Amino acid sequence: MLDNYNHPLRLSADPSRVVVRPFHLAWQGNGAEPGRAQRLVQAVLDISMAEARRQLKSVLVDFEARHWQTRRVFMTRYEQIVNVLALDLPDIGDEKRQLIGAYFCHEYSYAAAALMNPSVVPHPDQSGLKPGSTRILMSLRAVGEGHISSIAFREGLIGGSSDLELAPEPPFATATDAPDTDGVYEDGAVRVFRNPDSTLSGTVIFPITPAQKNGLEDLRITHFTHDDGAQEYIGTYTAYSGREIQSELMRTTDFRAIDLVPMRGAAARNKGMALFPRKIGGRYMMIGRQDGQNLFLLTSDEIDRWEDGELLLRPVYPWEFVQIGNCGPPIELDEGWLLLTHGVGAMRKYAIGAVLLDKADPSKVLGRTRQPVLAAKDQDREGYVPNVVYTCGAMRQGDHLFMPYGVADSSVAFAFVPIKDLLERMG
Repeated sequence: MLDNYNHPLRLSADPSRVVVRPFHLAWQGNGAEPGRAQRLVQAVLDISMAEARRQLKSVLVDFEARHWQTRRVFMTRYEQIVNVLALDLPDIGDEKRQLIGAYFCHEYSYAAAALMNPSVVPHPDQSGLKPGSTRILMSLRAVGEGHISSIAFREGLIGGSSDLELAPEPPFATATDAPDTDGVYEDGAVRVFRNPDSTLSGTVIFPITPAQKNGLEDLRITHFTHDDGAQEYIGTYTAYSGREIQSELMRTTDFRAIDLVPMRGAAARNKGMALFPRKIGGRYMMIGRQDGQNLFLLTSDEIDRWEDGELLLRPVYPWEFVQIGNCGPPIELDEGWLLLTHGVGAMRKYAIGAVLLDKADPSKVLGRTRQPVLAAKDQDREGYVPNVVYTCGAMRQGDHLFMPYGVADSSVAFAFVPIKDLLERMG
């Protein structure tokens, strides 16, 4: 195994990372009487201005230092509520407006339970760097209250064969916003927006639609180049409703406006899909696991429609006898497409392997690691789900593969693996 190439840095769950989220009474109350929101607004309208001022001051003492532009967030929330409820209110003053907004917000610790399953791409901004350095953008699966998964981001810089520096997390985190919606969502494409004052390292994407209600899981992001040369960041993730799963796309050119788009077709009813970073032979291609244990090559003329594909890989070695799956979008090398895989062996122990696919025809397997590239051992064994190492995507950095990976569904570690060593271990 190549785990001697691990970097000492670790990222762990952090209950102090909190955001202000809309508090949807109908959702939280599980079908509460429809007049509840109006009653709450009226209750604030009925109190005296002096009492409203006292209550707002108490809220601000508790929360203003913990969040970015708290008063403006409350005002924005007030405006959303008035619009959704179609209220025609007189001039009630900013303090009552802010207090009403506060009643329709709540604080959420988005990474209190776990931080795991990262993927990585080159950052959209590569300006001002030294030769050999690359600015990176990682996606992370953050798990908070109710075991709800969201998508968080972290920016950083890598250089040489083992240099890694992550940008400091901003003191405040902010959630993306879907304007003019307030708990009344339908399944379908949704556009969310990053707060204009927030860095990517402070941005969190939360579930929006009913299909996503219980989590956005395991984003596998790739920097996609279209036939006309246009570039886009496209990721696949699993939307979990609490009962059913489906695969969806995250699409953006600038990480300001971000589209969350359900995929169609038989393959989209499964998880763990990963998109090739460009068309091959005029068609989009994906790696997927359609039967829970084998890997398939999927092709499509439409990026959001995927039907059943052809069998590509099945478990062969003892460390993957239970099942195999992909560990992120294929990475283009001179030698072919490098595909990271995960295998599950005895005692449900996870390990990461690698496969080389033909560049012109990815249905041809050119090589495959007989032994794991990385497996859980020592400190990597302990966590929320023991004996698991898992990545949702790596990237090439010179002659090395930079691979962030999840540890025991609890934390994130990093490795720089020489590509030459990786290829030499393939049979």
